[in-house]
Amino acid sequence: MSKLYNGSICLSDIPKDKVTTSEKNGKKYLNINVWVNDELDQYGNIGSIQLSQSKAEREAGEKKVYIGNIKQPQAATTPQNAAHVNNAVVDDLPF
Repeated sequence: MSKLYNGSICLSDIPKDKVTTSEKNGKKYLNINVWVNDELDQYGNIGSIQLSQSKAEREAGEKKVYIGNIKQPQAATTPQNAAHVNNAVVDDLPF
């Protein structure tokens, strides 16, 4: 069964060197990991979003960079709310 999750990402916490540019289309990408927990945490989050680490970073024991959290919404997103999200201004992105 499909489930909808809402979340947010802190763009200020994304290191610029983690953003890659595709050779095929020139678009910018960020590799992430999304963890969905079995239980809610103390803030009501069902999961977290973190930057993907290379094998070398994992083996070196580098600290994970958490950039966001996920909540399971109480009510489904309305079309009006969805349109508002799609029209958000993104000119101030750090990359």
